[in-house]
Amino acid sequence: MRGFSLFCSFSLICFGRTPLERLETAHLQAVHAQRVQWMKTRASRPLPGVYQDFRAILHVHAEDSDHTKSTREEVLKAAKEDDVRVVMFTDYRGPKEETWRGMRDGVLFIAGSEDDHELRYPSLNLRFLSHVEERPDMPSGGFEGMEIYNRHSDATAHPEVYEYIKSAMNEPRKWRRLVENLRDYPDEVFSAGTDPLPVMLARWDREIATRHFTGISANDAHQNQIFKGVTFDPYVVAFRQTSTHILARELTEAEIHDSLAQGRAYVAFDWLCDPRGFFFIAENSVGVFDMGDTVPLLKSTRLVASLPVAAKIRLIHNGATVAEAEGSDFSFEVKEQGAYRLEASLSADGEDRPWIYSNPIYVGNAPSFTVPPVRMSADVEIHKDIAYVGDNLPKHKLDVYIPKGKKNFPVMVFFHGGGWKSGDRSEYPLLGYRFAKAGIGVVIPSYRLMPQNPYPAQMEDAAAAFAWVYRNIAQYGGDASRIYVAGHSSGGHLASLLALDPKYLAKYDILGNAIHGVVSISGAYRVGSLDAFQAADDDPSPIDHVRAHAPPFLILYCQWDYFGLPKEARDFADALKGRFVDARLVYLPGESHISEILSVLKDDDAGARAILNFVK
Repeated sequence: MRGFSLFCSFSLICFGRTPLERLETAHLQAVHAQRVQWMKTRASRPLPGVYQDFRAILHVHAEDSDHTKSTREEVLKAAKEDDVRVVMFTDYRGPKEETWRGMRDGVLFIAGSEDDHELRYPSLNLRFLSHVEERPDMPSGGFEGMEIYNRHSDATAHPEVYEYIKSAMNEPRKWRRLVENLRDYPDEVFSAGTDPLPVMLARWDREIATRHFTGISANDAHQNQIFKGVTFDPYVVAFRQTSTHILARELTEAEIHDSLAQGRAYVAFDWLCDPRGFFFIAENSVGVFDMGDTVPLLKSTRLVASLPVAAKIRLIHNGATVAEAEGSDFSFEVKEQGAYRLEASLSADGEDRPWIYSNPIYVGNAPSFTVPPVRMSADVEIHKDIAYVGDNLPKHKLDVYIPKGKKNFPVMVFFHGGGWKSGDRSEYPLLGYRFAKAGIGVVIPSYRLMPQNPYPAQMEDAAAAFAWVYRNIAQYGGDASRIYVAGHSSGGHLASLLALDPKYLAKYDILGNAIHGVVSISGAYRVGSLDAFQAADDDPSPIDHVRAHAPPFLILYCQWDYFGLPKEARDFADALKGRFVDARLVYLPGESHISEILSVLKDDDAGARAILNFVK
């Protein structure tokens, strides 16, 4: 019978002391003091990407059975106290009809079953190998992942702890000291045997070397170890000991399924220190990729990690350690394909204790970006190389794409991306064709680039180009009362700031309401800290110029966007809505910072549909 989940380590590796040594009062006190210090100094930072961090407890029993006498209400109470957002029950041979499902008081409950060496969640269509230490060669076909830590497995290898408790029951002084320590240091006592489980980790490394295979933590929580009226495994302590942190956009069953299936999660021993704020990503010129993603191998590809407190870090590639470091930040240049996962440990009372096991990032082949076919429609009329400033500079010219034979059509002025230092209108003829054939006039200006032309040259050119369109587009059939500004990446910054800071158009005696709407695709909205803007005389960040009565905004961002841009998009949309501005936020799954602008050329693209609906 399973259910005893205390203290012990199923491990051939001992990080330092034995579990019984860790139970000595002096060691419990020392570890507790270090934990308090970490909690005082840890950096609390929101995740910069697409996802939120939801603490999840997997492998939980509350069945009123012979194994478990606890109730589901007690599980909810403990989950609320420990800030657990997802509880995944595992009824024996379940799930039972009465097991909770759905949201209750801010906690998402998912019903599952523990069968023969597997955890099964029918509503998610997910299966995980369980208790691998008992059957290390169990076939994994049909499974989406496995336990890489299980609290019960961490107990069975050391029967001396159970004997220690039984003997203490018959020795009043020993029992009193044990109960007092449990009262004063519940987390330290419960976690005295937490160590790596090499059988599980080795099996996991073999699996992820060939395919996606999600690693999870199993609490195996029962709340049924009661001796002389003292509960040694209360849910509230067990839930703090370890959890699976799931990275998901929202707290819904569909999002939790998607993240667990893809491996967007990490295992943490939360009792040591709250790990939230931890991230492990890969970044290159294509975008930023999270755990569970496959990043294309380019020359610029780096693995990057950030932790709330300084830790000892190991990077493991296909089962072998390839880098080690100490600190709260980590970076590694990738040279080879394969699965890369990260481990972090914390030193407490003179010994290292496991803290975080990331799921892997998979490094694969470099992408082949192909431009979707765009039919060069005879219904589109093109006017190229029109000067919008009278100095004849190539960067002070624009191209116009109009639906031939149409009148009074809306117009979109599109500013290209390139980090304010690269790019040109000549790279975007297909974008002009794509929207002009759909009935929208498109104007694509070039503008002066950094560093040869420091900021605000780019904004001055954006304003000059808009002024030309405002005064001349009617000659081409466009409706000057329906001019939208749009941009990708740095171009999104230019379009947004042009619409929010009236001084740029005021130079041309044009009011801010001349802009009918803004389309910003993965724009940058907080740029004041960037080196290129340090000499600016004004605030160059659109989010700091949000005002009432601004034009409507369509804000798009994608799954594999550049670092920090998803959060900036959400914050920017919230700031606009806070001033009662119509701001529509659209998320583009399966797209990178580069692919999203190519994908708008497709007829069935979600981003293109959003733009067409917004403009037309």
